[in-house]
Amino acid sequence: MSTNHATASSSGSFAIGGDLTVNRLGYGAMRLTGPGVWGDPEDPEEAVRVLRRAIELGVNFIDTADSYGPFVADFLIRKALHPYPNDLVIATKAGLTRSGPNDWRPVGRPEYLRQQLELSLRHFGLERIDLFQLHRIDAKVPLEEQIGELSLLQQEGKIRHIGLSEVSVEELQEAEKIAKIASVQNLYNLADRKSEAVLEYAEANDIAFIPWFPLATGKLARAGGPLDELAKQHNAQPSQLALAWLLKRSPVILPIPGTASVAHLEENIAAAGIELSDQDFDALSNAV
Repeated sequence: MSTNHATASSSGSFAIGGDLTVNRLGYGAMRLTGPGVWGDPEDPEEAVRVLRRAIELGVNFIDTADSYGPFVADFLIRKALHPYPNDLVIATKAGLTRSGPNDWRPVGRPEYLRQQLELSLRHFGLERIDLFQLHRIDAKVPLEEQIGELSLLQQEGKIRHIGLSEVSVEELQEAEKIAKIASVQNLYNLADRKSEAVLEYAEANDIAFIPWFPLATGKLARAGGPLDELAKQHNAQPSQLALAWLLKRSPVILPIPGTASVAHLEENIAAAGIELSDQDFDALSNAV
């Protein structure tokens, strides 16, 4: 059933790293930038309104990255929300450099990761990042050097928890030999479940699984398609069902749908009020 009064707290909660409790339905800041995730957004004031409205709707987990803009999303978050609510968790990432729109290049040298962490602290106006994620493993740098540097920063009190992004189960296990990994952020949605094994490992080990690109509904949302039909039954949008499916799929999943529109944000958060039956869940799962 759908409800207009749902807030992010309706999605339930999860404790990242065992001690950092957030509402499961969060917000991803990548869309708060220009075309190609480069430069300023078309409407910076709307971006500020989106962030403030997200907090009003119970969002207390915001995921961003230094490469979004670069740094554009970081500055908007600080402008909109600083001083931050006590329960707000800002997760960020480092390890991808930018030279232009839609261009992403891994750099995992320890000195670079340390530099980006220091810049993030300065840009956000924080003394510690609650969740700092390696945006991509750099194949040119030994993994123990990349994770080792994040572990050093953690020991220095500048990082609370360490996360990874776009990794295999094997890579996650290798990283765990060096430091405790609190989260993993992989591409995952109703239409793309290639990271199923990583999700299952995360669930078995109480690791937060943050699916990026959670609303890639694609053909599933077409007129007459499975999402379209079920959405009508729930008086909801296909994208809301895609989020509801993720929330039901596993208690460790923290979806972070992003948008630059307040109206779209409100629609996404309302998905927390949709409770799929097992039958509906299976119907959606089998629709691909």
